[in-house]
Amino acid sequence: MKGSITAISGPTVTVVLPDLKLYDRVSIGHGGLMGEVVRMERERAVVQVYEDTRGLGIGEPARGLEKPLTVALGPGLLARIFDGLQRPLEPLGEAQGPFIRAGKAPAPLEPERSWHFVPVKRAGEVVQPGELLGYAEEGPFRHWIGAFNGGGTLAELREGPFTVQDPIGAFADGRRIHAVHEWPVRTPRPYRRKLAPSEPLVTGQRCIDFFFPLARGGTAIFPGGFGTGKTVLEQTITKYADTDVVVYVGCGERGNEMAEMLEEFVTLTDPGSGQPLTTRTVMVVNTSNMPVAAREASIYTAVTMAEYFRDMGYHVLFLADSISRWAEALREISSALEEMPGEEGYPTYLSSRLSGFVARSGVVETRGGRIGSLTMILSVSPPGGDFTEPVTQACLRNTGAFLMLDTALAHRRHFPAINWFQSYSLYSDAVADFFAETVSSEWGALKDECRALLQREEKLREVAEIVGAEGLEDEGHLLMHVAEQVRQKFLCQNAYTEDAYSSLDQTHRRIREILAFYRHAEKRLQAGESLEKILKEATA
Repeated sequence: MKGSITAISGPTVTVVLPDLKLYDRVSIGHGGLMGEVVRMERERAVVQVYEDTRGLGIGEPARGLEKPLTVALGPGLLARIFDGLQRPLEPLGEAQGPFIRAGKAPAPLEPERSWHFVPVKRAGEVVQPGELLGYAEEGPFRHWIGAFNGGGTLAELREGPFTVQDPIGAFADGRRIHAVHEWPVRTPRPYRRKLAPSEPLVTGQRCIDFFFPLARGGTAIFPGGFGTGKTVLEQTITKYADTDVVVYVGCGERGNEMAEMLEEFVTLTDPGSGQPLTTRTVMVVNTSNMPVAAREASIYTAVTMAEYFRDMGYHVLFLADSISRWAEALREISSALEEMPGEEGYPTYLSSRLSGFVARSGVVETRGGRIGSLTMILSVSPPGGDFTEPVTQACLRNTGAFLMLDTALAHRRHFPAINWFQSYSLYSDAVADFFAETVSSEWGALKDECRALLQREEKLREVAEIVGAEGLEDEGHLLMHVAEQVRQKFLCQNAYTEDAYSSLDQTHRRIREILAFYRHAEKRLQAGESLEKILKEATA
């Protein structure tokens, strides 16, 4: 299908092109810029272009590619850095320098790299769509290859070396089986059924695991102003969370911040395997100066790759930094399309578009019969730390855990700066049995006791500000001392020390010791002993 450009408005281009469908990919201009159809009119189509449209002219050719935006899924995704269109940035940097030029790009998966396929099925077996056929070793990771494009009776499966361009077998009807397939990014990948989350995602952060547990297959947001530690917390969770694969997407952060993140990531070591952390990580990177259409598409590109690993039966962690930049890109595209704006200029469909994206998380039984999960953690950057703005509110309506990063705590060098009064998790009841069975039956009681202690201390602090600390009784001084111990020795964790990770047993033991001291000291006070003597013995 061929046509021509009739109008250009920022990242959107109007073309006259027959037989287009919504979300079809279109090649624009002599340079072959990529875009997708976002609006259909009588004889025209509006295309949002993923690349810079400067220099594009009226009358230049447009060609429909008869397929939507897709990603290539197969061996070679891990330890790679892509942009929002799945263009590999390292080969592009070697070929073009630090700035990506419009037009053609290298293949997302290395075409010449050799893999060794090990089949687990034999010729003559009947396989269902999505059933796993075998695997290739990708570093320390077992990359499963399945019948993702349809099932049938196997005619052959060949063990041995292959490239992503080679077939690894065939069906009895003559269809070839390849290790790589393409999938449209805006279409969720299918599964047999979705299950309710019942196991926690252990992050190694005491404040999260104890007070606000996350569930495998759940969703959480980290809203916080500038300097509250969103990126460091996400990196720490990436390093220590109990997951098989991590997919990290930068939705439009500052270029220097993204560069520092990439430089830091390649130096991190996975504490579980001892291998570089990148061996189980896929990174999708878009900086704030990239075209808005590519930034808007980036989260769909990343989540499709995350679903692909979930379909192998793995537990996948998806992190976005930050979803606010994606929403801003959506707002710019909506403005260019001259759509009716909603609150603060965001499109009226912001919440529904976000809910459709978040719905792709969850614990599922895959079409191959395995159990896999996709957990989402989305950081939010509300302007001025205003949590009433539309993006934060839309996230609150669609996610199960709200971990508020407090600027005041960050200024006091309390990290992670999670406000334990404003944050919450809707997964606490779902994972309570897991903690009681695997850690301790007193886990829930300790959490309730600790929360009550901090609430009492907060009220007492207000009284102390009025009457002065010297006006408090010994019981009040003891309470404030223990609450300070909870904050400094339990809720605080330095991401750059050995205390960066705390196992569930270590978390339980530490809070139990603090609360046991408080109960014992309270009894001694009631028996008439002096507070000074009790605290002196505790610090000796």
